[in-house]
Amino acid sequence: MTNKHIIYIPGKNPKPQPEQHKELLWKTMSEGIRRADERTATALQGQFAQFHLISWNHLFYNIYKDITPDIPWIDALINKLGPSKEDIREANSWRARLGRILFTLADHLQFLIPLLPKEVESAAKEMSHYFNNVDNIACDIRELVKKTLRPIIENNEPVLIIGHSLGSVIAYDSLWELTYKEKLQGKVDLLTIGSPLGMHYVRRHLLGMNGIGKISYPKLIRQWINISSEGDIIALERNFHDVFEEMLKLHLVNSIEDHSHGIYNYFHNAEGLNCHRSYGYLVNPAVGNTIAHWWKNN
Repeated sequence: MTNKHIIYIPGKNPKPQPEQHKELLWKTMSEGIRRADERTATALQGQFAQFHLISWNHLFYNIYKDITPDIPWIDALINKLGPSKEDIREANSWRARLGRILFTLADHLQFLIPLLPKEVESAAKEMSHYFNNVDNIACDIRELVKKTLRPIIENNEPVLIIGHSLGSVIAYDSLWELTYKEKLQGKVDLLTIGSPLGMHYVRRHLLGMNGIGKISYPKLIRQWINISSEGDIIALERNFHDVFEEMLKLHLVNSIEDHSHGIYNYFHNAEGLNCHRSYGYLVNPAVGNTIAHWWKNN
């Protein structure tokens, strides 16, 4: 039997110790899959070893996060079967819409970044830190991804890469390097959640984007699915099918699908609703269905 692999690349902010973090991600992802397809969720129960976490955040922040305060909120998330009316109202509120408008402006006018909400300003600064490759940090992070991915591709084993937030940028850049610097042959499938890859600022700084034609894009992606929740400001531009249309025209990718309407991330913590958190994405049946469908068909 061919081994199937799921590689998860987290987004920004300090994370728990890798073992703890992997368990929590697996727990929420398994619940999302169960909500979409119980039979596939059962089949996945014994596949924890095939779930690979790229634990890059400690390199970036030099600390691990105490997960204890989040555990009750994660448990509450798992026991909540969908967004409340209040969650839906807040995700679509005028504040959320204003935040998107300001972030859209700042995406083109960098001097506006200090005026953004704290979480968005932090994301913008950390993306800049990554793209500037301070102390070679971006290269070191991508090497973690490539170290896990190389043998899987070389063995021609099916692999789904899940990139959340900044993790989706790291995934994209790593695939570009494997394509052109290492000349690796093969295909992976890519699922991006809460991704900023559609942003004007991000696209200008991706590896390869100064090139012309095929060299601008990685060749290793077979199918790309992008999922963004209502109210997630970080997922600013959600139409990846159009943004990366040239990849389709150049036959570098078989398909690019966007799922962004009517999807809600209802993770709560002490600060309130957070439409961007990874746990809220993974527990969502829209994400669960994508993973389940991939698992059954590979």
